[in-house]
Amino acid sequence: MTIFFAILFMVATLVMVVGLGLKIAQYARTPAPLKIPTTPAPLTKPGVAFRLGREALMFESLFKGNKPLWLFAMIFHLGLAVVLIRHVRYFETSVGPLVALVQPLAQPAGLAMVAGLLLLLARRVVIERIRYITGKSDILMLVLLIAIGASGMAMKCLVHTDIVAVKAFFTGLMGFELRPLPTDPLLAVHLLLVAALMIIFPFSKLLHAPGLFFSPTRNQTDTPREHRHLCDWAAKLEEKRS
Repeated sequence: MTIFFAILFMVATLVMVVGLGLKIAQYARTPAPLKIPTTPAPLTKPGVAFRLGREALMFESLFKGNKPLWLFAMIFHLGLAVVLIRHVRYFETSVGPLVALVQPLAQPAGLAMVAGLLLLLARRVVIERIRYITGKSDILMLVLLIAIGASGMAMKCLVHTDIVAVKAFFTGLMGFELRPLPTDPLLAVHLLLVAALMIIFPFSKLLHAPGLFFSPTRNQTDTPREHRHLCDWAAKLEEKRS
């Protein structure tokens, strides 16, 4: 079991890092010559950075467009953020101040994460117009995330596992050293689901996380007159006229 999960997480990490890097490089190379920011938009680059920050942290456009969906998304993402910060303790030898700060919030954050996901899933099933545009991959991704959250909460509240041994396994893995992993069926299921998510991540709709920063409707200044785009034939025609 130790060897299997060691190989699995090395492969999953490699796929996620390389796949994510290639996707980000593809986004960065994709040209966006036309000025199409969603107005009202900032006129300066610092203003664009501030707008992107608001969008990434507060989901500003979603709040304006759909407040129930914004609430469901915020519940999930805030819970997820705390859970991810808390899980950093499994990869560091000494617990940092931020990780220690969020430790008391572990159980509420886990519940919030699962609750937010269930609300998002219910929205896709109950609302007819949303159900019409929902694909199988959308449902499967939400179910996978719910299963990860539920199995993690079960280990936290119901069937406790040896977290000291789990930490030893992952810290050892970071130094390419094999340390025994607890033979806990629930832990095995949780780790399998997490590894599956890591492998799927670079090829899924979850790429909206880094993709936000490459969206031309959000990362452009509202200066279409100052930076007017001309295609080749139009530029040549304008040269002839001048």
